[in-house]
Amino acid sequence: MERETAARGRFARAVAGVDAIEIKATIADRRIGEALARFDLSSGNDEERYIYFFDTPRLELLGAGIIARARRVVGGAHDSTVKFRPVRPADVGRKWRRYRDFKIEADASEKGLVKSASFSMPVGKGLIKRVASGRRPIADLFAEEQEEFLKSMTGRAIDFAGLAVLGPLTAHRWQFEDPACPWPITGELWKRGDGKRLMELSIRAPVVQTAAAVAGFMAFLAEVGAERDRRQQAKTRWALDYYVARRSR
Repeated sequence: MERETAARGRFARAVAGVDAIEIKATIADRRIGEALARFDLSSGNDEERYIYFFDTPRLELLGAGIIARARRVVGGAHDSTVKFRPVRPADVGRKWRRYRDFKIEADASEKGLVKSASFSMPVGKGLIKRVASGRRPIADLFAEEQEEFLKSMTGRAIDFAGLAVLGPLTAHRWQFEDPACPWPITGELWKRGDGKRLMELSIRAPVVQTAAAVAGFMAFLAEVGAERDRRQQAKTRWALDYYVARRSR
């Protein structure tokens, strides 16, 4: 009992200042078909997206803990996002929390928690395509507030003119429930230009449920061969490494 109490205390301190926790697991390509069938997921009940990343040819933003991306949702709203990690919530200015699509979350695993701050803003229809084709500059996708947020976290302004368009990545997204899992599940299937796929399943849970959610979600997914995302940004790097290599050919 004392050990459990101490563990809960460590989790409580670790998630201080965090809005929610997100627990992610990766499904290897060879098991994706099994997972889709298990949860009854198909192109008939998904949300189709195209995801574009923006970074230097040497992935210097990613190396500094920064992700800049834009998402074009078929039949839905488009947005751009800047994300920075790791963060200490106490170091993040209070004014950013006034924005609806600003959030501080923790990616949880057995090894601990990594906190991140992300800031999304809406993007007009057609703008992402114009930027991707070179007809508009990348900076047009990001609001002044997003640029100011990154500068407040990194101490420097981002030179959007020095970034490259990396993508698009085709993504299918589902939100569903399963009787054996007490938390709503998000599934996302990414497909690169070379046809290789990666699937991620995740849950968001209140911070007070961190310990139970980490253990319970992975046990639930064991039957479909889920693997813990032990490296932060593993899915993003899987995509960016390919598109950077393709640009250099």
